[in-house]
Amino acid sequence: MTRVVVVDDQALVRQGIRTLLELAGVDVAGEAADGGEALAVIAQCDPDVVLLDLRMPGHDGIWTLRQLREREVDVPVLVLTTFDDDALVLEALHAGARGYLLKDVTLERLTRAVDVLADGGTLIAPTITERLLRTIRSTPPPLGSPDAPLESLTDRELEVLRLMAEGYGNREIAEALFLAEGTVKNRVSVILLKLGARDRTKAVLRALHEGVLD
Repeated sequence: MTRVVVVDDQALVRQGIRTLLELAGVDVAGEAADGGEALAVIAQCDPDVVLLDLRMPGHDGIWTLRQLREREVDVPVLVLTTFDDDALVLEALHAGARGYLLKDVTLERLTRAVDVLADGGTLIAPTITERLLRTIRSTPPPLGSPDAPLESLTDRELEVLRLMAEGYGNREIAEALFLAEGTVKNRVSVILLKLGARDRTKAVLRALHEGVLD
């Protein structure tokens, strides 16, 4: 059973998310009301995925993402918020978020996102994807080593990268391309190296900016 931690400053929202996820068979291992509390709960519960609100009093979601990265806590974070501002989306993704959904999402979509992130994938709400792509392509690349030339990707690596961009996890990519999951993990590592990216989200962002992906 997938274990999640829910981080939101509104108790009623946390309780509602907990109830819905548990009905869907997801184990809510802990809750937190702000970033500082979230770091302690994550360390204690060791979840598979963190659901994180962005706008919170005290330490907000962006601060939390940056702290997790600085402390090298490798847990997938799914931003779950009411804010769909393009700049905020990009800031969250650059800070380390692997998914971004709005709170009007359906339970089915939310549980699907949790599964995707737990499997190593990324996922962004379709309603903001097109705007996000336009923003990425109209601004300088903010990640990796933008002045370093990209190494060419093989056809198979491009196939894997396209599925990564669509939010597929390693297991789903393996099934789609008839590969062993270990092979997929190795190819993802090579893709990250070639794109000069620290993680899958940044690899996809740079690939989109450079025109590697249509």
